[in-house]
Amino acid sequence: MKEEIIIAGFGGQGVLSMGKILAYAALMEGKEVSWMPSYGPEQRGGTANVTVIVSDEKISSPILSTFDTAVILNQPSLEKFESKIKPGGTLIYDGYGISNPPTRKDLNIYRIDAMDAAAELKNVKGFNMIVLGGLLKVRPLVKTENILQALRKTLPERHHNLIPMNEEALQKGMEIITKE
Repeated sequence: MKEEIIIAGFGGQGVLSMGKILAYAALMEGKEVSWMPSYGPEQRGGTANVTVIVSDEKISSPILSTFDTAVILNQPSLEKFESKIKPGGTLIYDGYGISNPPTRKDLNIYRIDAMDAAAELKNVKGFNMIVLGGLLKVRPLVKTENILQALRKTLPERHHNLIPMNEEALQKGMEIITKE
């Protein structure tokens, strides 16, 4: 098993931390992992993306030109990465950030209205965990309990009280993702 993923959006949407948590959970399951962030100098508000590779075997290079799965959170990222998803691959997008939806017919396309769900949960900072929950529903690369364990490892201890809210956000994402 080898899954090559890009998660892309604006800085401040939790793109990099989503990839980091996914990568950490995969490491905890004994998988080989690559996590490579990319962002502009402005970070918050600028474009940001992260490539994550999860594999049962050694990873030869973290640099990718095509992806098995893309998680797209804004229109510029859709325009940049839709063409780089392998035929038969998976595209997950947040409906809030996309004005012109994906057009390819050779992909498995899923929509997740994570921004709306985050507002409904009164947990706007849980947006990225909702998206991650949707990704894990469609591509169960790691166990949910390992995502929560990765949160405990990556969040400063003073924020551990937020883990139940993050767990709720993960579950919400699994519930609301829909295939188009």
